[in-house]
Order: sequence, then structure tokens, then C-alpha cells
Amino acid sequence: MNQAEYFDGLFKGQRVMAIWRGLPADETVGLSKAMWKAGIDLVEVPIGQPGQEAALAAAVEAGAEYGHPVGAGTVVSTGHVARAAAAGAAYTIAPGLNAAVLEASHAAGMPHLPGVATASELQRAVELGCKWVKVFPASSLGADWFKAMSGPFPDVRFVATGGIGPDEVDRYLAAGVSAIGMGSALSDPENLKKLLG
Repeated sequence: MNQAEYFDGLFKGQRVMAIWRGLPADETVGLSKAMWKAGIDLVEVPIGQPGQEAALAAAVEAGAEYGHPVGAGTVVSTGHVARAAAAGAAYTIAPGLNAAVLEASHAAGMPHLPGVATASELQRAVELGCKWVKVFPASSLGADWFKAMSGPFPDVRFVATGGIGPDEVDRYLAAGVSAIGMGSALSDPENLKKLLG
């Protein structure tokens, strides 16, 4: 499982990842279809709480019609990995870094995007073979964090998630972020216009 190659391809040409947390399956599918039609290909459905995998499975099925893989978010245990795989997720995402979760996800055929918030966690992710990482909570860390980390870790690619609004996307991208994870703000057509130009 080559984490770098998979996410290089997945995020190519994409600035934003839609995250639909805690929504009913039908609403998750409706919002996902709207994103795909608008040109935002990346959709994550968190499964941190029991029962949320139903929305994930529905999004996976809808994504297959559009040719877009869907990821499972908030995958923080090997149990979550199993649930993500059962729902058909193409990849997994976590808010933190756990070597066992990374290994289990890759063993199940799903590339894993671990979360980091410190230089030590980032260094550990690199040691575990990750080129791509999720940074959470990005808004608390600020855009300057990414500039600082790009120095010692020039080959790492960052997906910034947590509290970044549509008006801040360009600032974070300029700071070295490859993509932004965003949730409810994407349901506003005006925000979509800002993001898609």
C-alpha cells in the first residue's frame, strides 16, 4: 500500500474536501452529489459514532455512480477500520496518529491519512511511511504553523481540517497546505462560488 502515490492522485487538482459529519444518509448523499457536480471530488464521512457508517455506505454507493471514491473519517481504532471497510470506504482519515490504525487500514486495502498537530507527531508519521497527513485543528494552529513545518518536512503534504472558513482558504494554501477539509460551510452556495471561483 503506497500512501504517497494514492493520495498524490486523490488530491491532484483538488483544493477542498467535503466532510459530512453526523448527517442522515439521504442528506449526506444529496450534499455529496452537489459537490461532485460542482467539481469538488473529495468526500469524507466520519464514522466516530455508532450508526454513522450507514451514511458512509450510502455515500460510497452514490460515489460509485460518479466515479468518486469516498473516505471514512474519525477512524481512531481498529474497530473503526473494520466498519469503514464493511461500508466500502476507499481510504480512512483520523484526527490523530495511531500506528495500529494505520497498519490495519493499509492491511485492509485502504490508504490512511493520519492526523498530526506537532512536529513530533509529524516526524513519527513520516517514519511510518506517510507523505500525506491531516492537520487538526488547523485553525487553532494557524497558517504560520504550516510555513514553519514545511521547512524541516519539505516533502510532506498537508490537509488542513478544523475551523477554516471559505475566506481563509487561499491564505492556508499559500502557507503550504495542499487541501482544506471543510464541512457545513460547503452547503452554502455563496461559499461554493468563493471556493470554485
